[in-house]
Amino acid sequence: MKAGLMSGLAALALLVASPHAGSQPKASYAQRFADLCAACHGANGRTDQSLTPVLAGQPSLYAITQLFLFREGRRSNEAMTAVAKTLTDDDLRGFSDFIGTLPPVPAPPAATPPDPVRMMKGRALAEQHKCLFCHGAGLAGGQQVPRIAGQHEEYLRDSLRGFRAGTRPGYTQAMTAAVSQIPVEDLDILAYFAARSPGSADGK
Repeated sequence: MKAGLMSGLAALALLVASPHAGSQPKASYAQRFADLCAACHGANGRTDQSLTPVLAGQPSLYAITQLFLFREGRRSNEAMTAVAKTLTDDDLRGFSDFIGTLPPVPAPPAATPPDPVRMMKGRALAEQHKCLFCHGAGLAGGQQVPRIAGQHEEYLRDSLRGFRAGTRPGYTQAMTAAVSQIPVEDLDILAYFAARSPGSADGK
């Protein structure tokens, strides 16, 4: 593991473990989210912008990890980097704590029902490549693992392709290792499957 990644993980662990020392009450981050984040991510954490991730239902630990990666320049997105670079450690905790309170929001009804053949193949691929082991039977995530059930297909597709190509960094090399040998067409089927999965805890 590279030294830069090791130091980044240590800094993130320290950030997560440190007590929240800020003076702003948690309620203020709900308002700050509405003012700063809702235009892109949606007031309830679900946006209709296909390449902007759904935050509703995401674990707070995952949220703070991604905000940290943006702030430290380890993830690249012009809009998110500009916002994250202005955030203090307490802001990272405050925003991620609030995001962690947003309940999952179902995707709006699709114009056409899911293709049963692609859904069946997606489920088989998710089992084969251990996606369900980390993301859960219902793909609802938890801790530092994101909820991918109901996430935008385009965002999932681009993220999976980015992990495979090494252009989308994570807080560890786990995702890159997991998808590095999966054909791109199978990654696209996984994105299709996850985007149309309801995300119940039991996976049904």
